[in-house]
Amino acid sequence: MKTEVGLNRHPHISKNPCKRARRIVAGKGRKGHRPKTAQFLHVFGRSYPAAPGYLARLLMRVHSASIILNNPRIMVIEPQLIRDVSAEIDACINRALAEDIGAGDATTNAIVPAGLKIRGDIIAKQTGIIAGLDVAAKVFFYLDESIAFGTKVSEGERVENGSIVADIFGPARGLLTAERAALNFLGRMSGIATLTRQFVDKIAGTSAKILDTRKTAPGLRVIDKLAVSRGGGHNHRQGLFDMILIKDNHIAAAGSLAEAVRRVRTAGTDLEIEIEAADLEDVQAGIELGIRRILLDNMSLAMMKEAVKLSSRRAKLEASGNVTLANVREIAETGVDYISVGALTHSAKVFDVSLKFERD
Repeated sequence: MKTEVGLNRHPHISKNPCKRARRIVAGKGRKGHRPKTAQFLHVFGRSYPAAPGYLARLLMRVHSASIILNNPRIMVIEPQLIRDVSAEIDACINRALAEDIGAGDATTNAIVPAGLKIRGDIIAKQTGIIAGLDVAAKVFFYLDESIAFGTKVSEGERVENGSIVADIFGPARGLLTAERAALNFLGRMSGIATLTRQFVDKIAGTSAKILDTRKTAPGLRVIDKLAVSRGGGHNHRQGLFDMILIKDNHIAAAGSLAEAVRRVRTAGTDLEIEIEAADLEDVQAGIELGIRRILLDNMSLAMMKEAVKLSSRRAKLEASGNVTLANVREIAETGVDYISVGALTHSAKVFDVSLKFERD
């Protein structure tokens, strides 16, 4: 029994994602308005002149994987961490729709005529950074390939309260059924991006970079990390598989830091090695072992400054632990290279967006 979005129960959804048409456009498109020009979402990297009528002849078909994959301007996650996120995002969308739709949208299917078409605006209900419009669009496309999705702003763009960030048009059943899942993704990603941008702005002018952590929502790591990138932050390791991070419990299991490092190096891995340092002695030991990246765990500002002097650029230093908007500037000014902030993904407030519909 397939569980992907209830595919067995929804025959209008193609089982082959590469056969599902994807339509994303940008432009005003509201009744009584015609945009002078319309630009497709950055995935396409081109501009197209508007044609008469609402979204007429502006639609462009693309395969599922091309919306996020193969686009360097959207695919901003560092390449060593994630090389192809399209399939993972598809899986997130499948899970979200499957848990929401179940056997079917009982309310919509009972009330809304099959042939009814509606249009609507996605509206920002607060000021902040928008992220995830393409993910939201894919949610709608999963339910009905004929839906048109028009973007009004770019990924990572700051918007004001009341701004229209996208408009949509298509079959009412598909739009209403997909609405909550689409807004959940958009709200979560924009919330993370907004908080990330606040941290990034706080350290502007320093050499430090804001990093995320693995403290993400279960099953949504690719979504959360993509949002961090679009907010101007940088991604730490994606998981346990793409970097070695020797922490206190690993050191305890090995008996010493030197033994832990030796075991890693004799394991035959070529992954980057980072160690966790609780004090300056750990920093010195890491440098003597030739470690090129050291995490400064819950160190005071004074100790971080000493660690920077001790390192003398022989290792990249990452500050971690109890980082807030109130102290992140001081941390950056110690001279560390990275500042990891778990709050970006575990404490970001969902960005408030709404979707207002009207009959065509």
